[in-house]
Amino acid sequence: MSDDTIRLVTIGRILRQRWRLLAVLAAVGALVGHGTSVVFPPRYTASASVLLPGQWEERELLTQVDIATSSTVVDRAAAELGWNDVSRAELRDRVTAEAADGNIIKISGTADTPERAQRLSDRVARQFVEFAARVAGGNTDPGAATGPEALRQKVEETNRRITELANAADPGRTVESVQARTTLEKLRTSLEEAMTKLDEADPANDKAGMVVMGPAARPTGEAPPTRLQLIVAGALLFFLLAVIGHLVAARMNRRLRTEPEIAAALGSALLGTVDAPYDRRAHRPEGGGPRARIRRLLGIDTRWDIPTPRKSGDEAGTRIRYRRVCARIQDMLPAPRQLLVVVPDGDETARRAAGRLVAEAASDPVLRMAEVSVDRPLVPDRGSESGALVVVGAGSWTAEELAGIAEACADGGHEVVGVVVAGPVRARPAGPSGHPPNDAPPALAVHGRATGGSA
Repeated sequence: MSDDTIRLVTIGRILRQRWRLLAVLAAVGALVGHGTSVVFPPRYTASASVLLPGQWEERELLTQVDIATSSTVVDRAAAELGWNDVSRAELRDRVTAEAADGNIIKISGTADTPERAQRLSDRVARQFVEFAARVAGGNTDPGAATGPEALRQKVEETNRRITELANAADPGRTVESVQARTTLEKLRTSLEEAMTKLDEADPANDKAGMVVMGPAARPTGEAPPTRLQLIVAGALLFFLLAVIGHLVAARMNRRLRTEPEIAAALGSALLGTVDAPYDRRAHRPEGGGPRARIRRLLGIDTRWDIPTPRKSGDEAGTRIRYRRVCARIQDMLPAPRQLLVVVPDGDETARRAAGRLVAEAASDPVLRMAEVSVDRPLVPDRGSESGALVVVGAGSWTAEELAGIAEACADGGHEVVGVVVAGPVRARPAGPSGHPPNDAPPALAVHGRATGGSA
């Protein structure tokens, strides 16, 4: 597993080198979101507001919210609507309520059409008001008179009887009649004061009289998630999954990038690090066919996690590095100095570095280059060579793959006497006329897989 920290530059590299694949996956996600919107038909939500007069505490408002969505209220609304295609249990799931500012209960109903959504919210709001009024009156039976109302009726009857008695008494002709009229008036006043105090003390008085604040507005748009939201969510989900997949693959990458790790995997000493020009097109796998064309079209025919090539230095410095490697080989090998340069097949950076190394070595030491398949490594048998020199690109192979190359060298009778790591560098820009600089070395042509021959 790679211990490199995932940084924004890594995500930028993914977006830059895998943008075609990410675009295709985002399009696929959008199609999946569109298909989901077809499977689940659109829904519409309408809302009706109910005003609760008086002073209400927060917990009392929450109680009213529960009453608005209770099975009693919703079932009565369902019975009034008479929808046969929707069960009452499903209808309960489509009704919601919430307490808004200003003692307002907002009741929302969701249905498959705007008309149905409007009717549902209106019916539930009306049933809620009726049921809440019955609960506040102390009786849920609509046919029964409430206690306070019956008491008021009795008081009114008593007041009428007092008036009749006062009119029947002798209007002030005797002391007894005056006293009787005075007593009756005091009784009337006491009854009125008692009813006033009773009304003020009754908590249901201030909380009765809920009002539906007009019919619910017919919805003009779909309730979320809409079709557009599903399409965008699908595209974004697939895009993020693709990016996360690339990041996970980068964390799980076991390819060796440092020189000591590569030398340890091959079981030999590091002779040096050289630069090789990097060409992205040269790292494309050979072959044709529909699969290769699709991979090339999506931009996945080359690796994206190759370290960013450094800027190439001057030609003099590059040549010095190659000559120092050749000098170390001369000091290490007895005469005659002949080596087999082993290059993993498909490692274009290493192949270019090996070709440059052969050209720089001239005739001392004598180097013979051979490309070896990593999947089934096979090295030519030992001839007059004194060992094998392995040239590999940094960050291209795992420890198991490099160990397989070392074992193949041992099977062919070659001892791995050294390792050269090739680092990719960006080639310097060409001159004004489009030709390379004057101090550039002549290019070395390497044709196919060289299994023999000396340079």
